[in-house]
Amino acid sequence: MKTDPIGKLLNRFNTVILDGAMATELEKQGVDTSSSLWSAQALIDHPDLIKKVHMDYFKAGADMATTNTYQANLAGFQESGWSEAQAEHFIKQAVLIARETRDEFWNNLSDSEKKKRPRPLVAGSVGPYGAYLADGSEYTGNYHLSEEAFRRFHLPRMKLLKEANADLFAFETIPNFEESRALAALLETDFPDDYAWLSFSISDDHLCDGTSLQAAVPYFNDYPQICAIGVNCASADLITPIIEIVRTLTDKPIVVYPNSGEEYDPATKTWHNPGRHNEYGVLSKQWHEEGAKLIGGCCRTCPEDIHKIYSWARA
Repeated sequence: MKTDPIGKLLNRFNTVILDGAMATELEKQGVDTSSSLWSAQALIDHPDLIKKVHMDYFKAGADMATTNTYQANLAGFQESGWSEAQAEHFIKQAVLIARETRDEFWNNLSDSEKKKRPRPLVAGSVGPYGAYLADGSEYTGNYHLSEEAFRRFHLPRMKLLKEANADLFAFETIPNFEESRALAALLETDFPDDYAWLSFSISDDHLCDGTSLQAAVPYFNDYPQICAIGVNCASADLITPIIEIVRTLTDKPIVVYPNSGEEYDPATKTWHNPGRHNEYGVLSKQWHEEGAKLIGGCCRTCPEDIHKIYSWARA
């Protein structure tokens, strides 16, 4: 098995700085994300803007580029009229864009700048089956597939992400406990040399499907390839109490990357009721002090928020 890439970073730095929202930044540049493909539409229409977003996050201080494949899967592209070969190209291209941006950013740093931060990694985003449904199911977990059906859905994308040389996987916004179990088993059987962080979609102290964190988190303690565990796309107000729970259930590094606190409307695929936190630097430092090791942002966060993490984490 390869060396755990997250553990390797944490041996040098006490915090791994993740990136922030992709779709939010694409929308600011005029990209329409209202289709069932959401931000993955930009892989077809605006790959140059995806590169710009990755670069903005690296410049802000991110140690990680998360590929724009959260909602990119073979079935989704094919239902939008693209061939299987084209869908495979789009998914692999997402990794190549992130890797090329990472290499360009790193090669342009001075030697003294390189000593202050790690060479960034590329995490292949594996969003839930609920994201493919494009109806907000990643916030309910209200879907039921067999383990074999979950494997059939996720395996092709994971193979493509690996073929394109993603450094690790990001199992993110997973609302369904059975799906998270299937992903961990798939990692173990089909990708025995690779690692992933696992990040749940939650409602208070439960996964969105109703499974308690007390039941879900310890299940993965026996999976060494799950190199970090936590939550994402929850309101920032929930993060501290969630860390307090998770740290009693596992010795794995804790990953947190909340959204801005706004509310998502799956019908219009828009966010409402601004709840933006101006003190993202203060909050993120508090999460670190509570025990989080991988910290970033999800929907509606931006490079400025990530730079606030960088300001204290690399001070």
